[in-house]
Amino acid sequence: MTLTSRELGDQAEDYAAQLLIAEGLKLIEKNVNFRVGEIDLIMQDKRFLVFVEVRRRKYDKFGGAISSITATKRKRLTRAALAYLQRRKLMDKVPCRFDLVAVTDNKGQLQGQWIKNIFQ
Repeated sequence: MTLTSRELGDQAEDYAAQLLIAEGLKLIEKNVNFRVGEIDLIMQDKRFLVFVEVRRRKYDKFGGAISSITATKRKRLTRAALAYLQRRKLMDKVPCRFDLVAVTDNKGQLQGQWIKNIFQ
């Protein structure tokens, strides 16, 4: 059975959430959508609110997941995070950062790399 791209994405997000939970983060929300963009995972890391982008790639060719964060994607993530902070009335109340979990499918076995603070 072949999985759809949405199912593959959901699988990668679930994997990333479990990876970060094992590292001590707390899951707040998944798949938060706004007109301006989507946030895959919102996590709590001690005092930080962390907006997590999950990228799944079958191969690391062409730079892998990290190189897929274009200026346009960065703008969408930033706008979605601002919308989230405004909706929750958290503007200027919590420190935030953007992390990336790059998930690679190695012959059916998922592997993840967590990269903190990708916009710094």
